[in-house]
Amino acid sequence: MIKVLIADDIEILRTGLKAVLSQDDEIKVVGEAVNGREAYELSVKLKPDVVLMDMRMPDFDGSYGTRQIKEKISGVKVLVLTTFDDKETVRKAVSGGADGYILKEMDNSQIINSIKAVSGGINVFCGNIFQSIKTEAVIQQNPHNFDLTERETEFLRLICDGCDNKEIASKMFLAEGTVRNSISRLLEKLSLKDRTQLAVFAIKNNIV
Repeated sequence: MIKVLIADDIEILRTGLKAVLSQDDEIKVVGEAVNGREAYELSVKLKPDVVLMDMRMPDFDGSYGTRQIKEKISGVKVLVLTTFDDKETVRKAVSGGADGYILKEMDNSQIINSIKAVSGGINVFCGNIFQSIKTEAVIQQNPHNFDLTERETEFLRLICDGCDNKEIASKMFLAEGTVRNSISRLLEKLSLKDRTQLAVFAIKNNIV
């Protein structure tokens, strides 16, 4: 059962989403929040698997909630579900550590499948958001200047494919502990915080 917390300031949208998600036997809505701060506080209390996060909410927006959750609570995924796809909103979500970014215009089945994918460790960005990240980001450095090894580059490729540590270990014939330690060193080397930022880094720098 995937436990979901809905964060949206519009009650009728929360109610509608809850009704849609309740139709799936693998998803249970465990709470509702009206802004980013309440989303964080309820996440501490309820420990959802996925927070479905709107971006523009009063007082404390979705970027605040996303950042607080990703920095302070282990294991909680944040899937942004919003109507806004402008560059600034996308940047705030991605820099805050969002595990995915989809739009409310998507079909109900696509939203449900996105929740399941994010819960399973796969980063989900709908097509135009992915292209926005890929084509609009300003590349600060030449990727070759990062001095990545062949193994590190392969880690990045597999992370972008949505592989978890166990799957990477299997594909690269390595111990899972070796993969975990190597990715930790890669995060430190690139001054990044998590796997989502590694994936964005790889896309921005044309490594994948």
